[in-house]
This record gives sequence, C-alpha cells and structure tokens, in this order.
Amino acid sequence: MNIILWIALGALAGWIAGLIMGNGGRSWIVNMVIGVLGAALGGYVATLAGLGGISGFNLYSLLVAVAGACLLLAIFNLIRRAL
Repeated sequence: MNIILWIALGALAGWIAGLIMGNGGRSWIVNMVIGVLGAALGGYVATLAGLGGISGFNLYSLLVAVAGACLLLAIFNLIRRAL
C-alpha cells in the first residue's frame, strides 16, 4: 500500500478511534498520527493472532486500524493518568 493510502487510512482510523475513545481535544493531525501508528500496531497484533494484517484499503483493514488506534489510545490514556 502506498504512503498516501496509509495516511488516508490512518486519518480515518484515527478519527473513528478518537470518536470511540473520546477525542480529548486532539487535532486532526494528532488523530492521523495515532491512526497510522495504530494501523501498524493493529496489523502487527492481527498477524500475531493469525488473522492477517492490513492488506489494502478495505473494510477489514479499516477495522484492524481502528482497533489498533483504540488500543494505542487506551495505552496512551493509562500512561497519562499514571503520570
């Protein structure tokens, strides 16, 4: 998948994950970064679980990216509360 699709998928996944987890005043750029990193994390976890990673710009990849972004936001929120 080329970089433009990664950014588009990340932006969409970050926005959806922000809505699910509570945006908390984050900008769309931060949501995009969280979405791209979450897509990488979600793809890695899905591959380890035997479900296959992100394979393109499709619904399955979006769901994996959103799940990874939600996981990343949950970890971020736990760390932020602990400090």
